[in-house]
Amino acid sequence: MTVNWISNFLEASAAELGTTQNTQEAYGRDLKDFLKFANSQGSSFKTADRQVVEAYLIYCDVQGLARSTKARRLSSIKQMYRFAFEEGMRKDNPSVELRGPSKPKSLPKTLSLDEVNRLLTAARTMPKGKSQKKRLTCLMELLYATGMRVTELVSLPVASVRGQPKMILVRGKGGKERMIPTSRDSQAAITEWLSWRDKDQANKGSLFLFPSRGIKGHLTRVWFFQQIKNLAKTVDISVDKVTPHTLRHAFATHLLIGGADLRSIQTLLGHKDIATTEIYTHILDERLKELVLTRHPLAQHRETSK
Repeated sequence: MTVNWISNFLEASAAELGTTQNTQEAYGRDLKDFLKFANSQGSSFKTADRQVVEAYLIYCDVQGLARSTKARRLSSIKQMYRFAFEEGMRKDNPSVELRGPSKPKSLPKTLSLDEVNRLLTAARTMPKGKSQKKRLTCLMELLYATGMRVTELVSLPVASVRGQPKMILVRGKGGKERMIPTSRDSQAAITEWLSWRDKDQANKGSLFLFPSRGIKGHLTRVWFFQQIKNLAKTVDISVDKVTPHTLRHAFATHLLIGGADLRSIQTLLGHKDIATTEIYTHILDERLKELVLTRHPLAQHRETSK
């Protein structure tokens, strides 16, 4: 059972955040080390409380580990327990209030409008069958139009999109619900996919917009992650740059550049804290600097006179 905790977390991390193989291996080592310590305390992933996690951090200090290593280990534990809480594997999160050594925040990867358009175009042409084309187009249009998390998208109830809705009710982290508006392109994609979905008798009785014969009854985030990677290859975009999460970032970034306010973006993304949303202002700052350096008349004049 304990092995499943790690493998399930790593699978979700890869599918939702696009973590690299090296990062996954580092997470795995960190979590196995914590589990070994927890076991020595007569505990486990499922039963460890805050005291066990704090004792482990003291244990790391005694070992003389580097600041960066201790920060990474706590980050691994916090992410795993956040995942376990959201997935219902635990009713509490023993690491939620713990703070480790501060690390510089890295800007989230995002995509340009041109890159997003190329991916959307590829979704309409890459799959071999018409049904697959319409399904992948619907997935991509909805993801970029709403900024949903990949888990929210693949598990979307079909009832929430019947009748060409201009707003979709999404159940997010912790079971919290939020309303997200849809675009005209995503509404058209939903209509076309539904017409094919409902013709297939295998989908009869399914509660999901994107049914599957798998255990969960809907497409998995891993499957969708792989499809996005294939789209990136098709249009010559670095596969390391493209994940469901980078499209979520693109949704937020493009809204901000277009003039949307942070509070609105926070609501659309389902962020609990506005501080989480504020990371996008740094992306906008970089964009504005680039515009000044490349588009300002004086900058162009100096470039020409060199």
